[in-house]
Amino acid sequence: MSMEMVAWSSLYGAMHTQDDRRSFSWGTVRRIAAFARPHRRQLAWFLLLSVVVAALAVATPLLAGRVVTAIVEGSETHVVVWLAAVIAAIAVAEAALGLVSRWLSASIGEGLILDLRTAVFDHVQRMPVAFFTRTHTGALVSRLNNDVIGAQRAFSDTLSGIVGNLVALLLTGIVMFRLSWQITLLALVLLPIFVLPARRMGARLARLEREAANHNAVMSTRMTERFSAPGATLVKLFGRPGDESAEFAQRARRVRDIGLRTAMTQMVFVTALTLVSTLALALVYGLGGFMALRGELEPGTVVALALLLTRLYAPLTALASARVEVMSALVSFERVFEVLDLTPLVAERPHARPVPDGPVRVELDQVSFTYPAADAVSLASLEEVAVLDGRGGEQVLRGVSLRAEPGQMVALVGSSGAGKSTIAQLVPRLYDVDEGAVRLSGVDVRDLSFESLRRTIGMVTQDGHLFHDTVRANLLLANPAAGEEELWDALRGARLAGLVADLPDGLDTVVGERGYRLSGGERQRLTIARLLLAQPRVVILDEATAHLDSTSEAAVQEALREALAGRTAIVIAHRLSTIRDADLIAVVEGGRIIEQGTHTELLVAEGRYAELYRTQFAQERSATVPAQASAGAVHESVA
Repeated sequence: MSMEMVAWSSLYGAMHTQDDRRSFSWGTVRRIAAFARPHRRQLAWFLLLSVVVAALAVATPLLAGRVVTAIVEGSETHVVVWLAAVIAAIAVAEAALGLVSRWLSASIGEGLILDLRTAVFDHVQRMPVAFFTRTHTGALVSRLNNDVIGAQRAFSDTLSGIVGNLVALLLTGIVMFRLSWQITLLALVLLPIFVLPARRMGARLARLEREAANHNAVMSTRMTERFSAPGATLVKLFGRPGDESAEFAQRARRVRDIGLRTAMTQMVFVTALTLVSTLALALVYGLGGFMALRGELEPGTVVALALLLTRLYAPLTALASARVEVMSALVSFERVFEVLDLTPLVAERPHARPVPDGPVRVELDQVSFTYPAADAVSLASLEEVAVLDGRGGEQVLRGVSLRAEPGQMVALVGSSGAGKSTIAQLVPRLYDVDEGAVRLSGVDVRDLSFESLRRTIGMVTQDGHLFHDTVRANLLLANPAAGEEELWDALRGARLAGLVADLPDGLDTVVGERGYRLSGGERQRLTIARLLLAQPRVVILDEATAHLDSTSEAAVQEALREALAGRTAIVIAHRLSTIRDADLIAVVEGGRIIEQGTHTELLVAEGRYAELYRTQFAQERSATVPAQASAGAVHESVA
């Protein structure tokens, strides 16, 4: 390694390590060792090869010095040839071992990334819905990317670097002191000129790099928001393109200025440090040459010392920031372990059983529920706040009892925030009750397996969420083994087969982010097709037609009739006209069921349901009359 490369290496190391002052945690180290245990054999070979490569690196300068001495002393030709052959053999061996070492390093590092990522991903999937409602998605993705990769470097780079540099430093130091302690001391005196400026300049460059990264992150976020379909629409309707462009350009110019300043600072530093290293070599040659002329050193020894000088500075400068690198790696591991230490509030019990065969009865028995507080389901760093909100949640449900017999449709109505959606989420066990029980065919859902619950219960929500994937992939999410004809049957049942057949690529047409290439009614019918493909025995509809126009609602309602046929259904309805034929209507207010009955019974009772129905009927009639009057005025005007 040349002196210039040593300068760049020292600067890079100082720039890309953060001096974290946390205390050393042996608990974290033990957990790291547990993750590393499956790779321990490869790790042992990797460390052994690092030691061998470091030893070979020291041997080459010594042999080069022997060659020079042999030439000066006029040794026989075969001696020089033999020494050259040994140097060549060492070079070949060093290259081969370097490739093997790199393969082991990559294998360990990528294996560790695989283990950590799958562990975090699997753990996050077990977290309750409350975790996702609070967590900032970008912060969570960063744990799976940046922090996992930072942890991986602890094995692939930091550990091997420390071991290799320690061996190289010890061997080089011993050899140089044996050759000439005077020249070795001179080299060590010049070391601070390498290390101290690198740390100071590296910290300054790191600040510039972080500022540039922040600007780039803001620009990236702005582009992501503005370039999405809803964001672009909002900017076109209300945005000021000139101001948007000016703000973006201002940040882009700052990134450009930082880039220029960084490049020049790096070049000045490396040039100055290379100059210092050249002066150090001059001193070595000067003092060594002086001693050689006086007969105190052999000429080859002077050359060997000059070559060993870089092999002394490189490990010393690397080890100067070793503690910082180790602590940075530990911080990355701790951030990953933070997520793994979050306890899922909804867990499958040992020996969980399947839902009994046949039609399913759904029962809520004196159910009370409170949404969990933030500190029970989340982390401050994942919410990007300084301190989590430690307040407990307010009770949402209070002693709710409800029963849907096999094949019945039970509708939930009431004011917004009354607890209807919460009841719907307790049935598939997205949350667990605090008191009471939710049962399927007489079995508490907490005693049922997750797989059985997913097969038994199908749910359609009001947002009709779809992944940025093909129609086929979004359908197969419900039944991966479904064949082509089953997919089309489901689409026909959802009154969507004609539309999909007319798409450019049919089932293989990409629907866009959240399904934005489809209309609201089409998205909702596609989620119903997915429900039909799953063939659940219990169907939950959470305001599935709340945001649709009358035409789309009619199409969705027609599709829903097929989806509900012969199945136990719990329907949350905003438009009361859609649930008049329900077997049972439950009115939910303030977390309690205050009325139950059929549509006719509840109207006769003149309670809350009758009040809601009359209010909604009056609103719909008042909205219809102006439209008819406007149409009449247009007709008269044309006439």
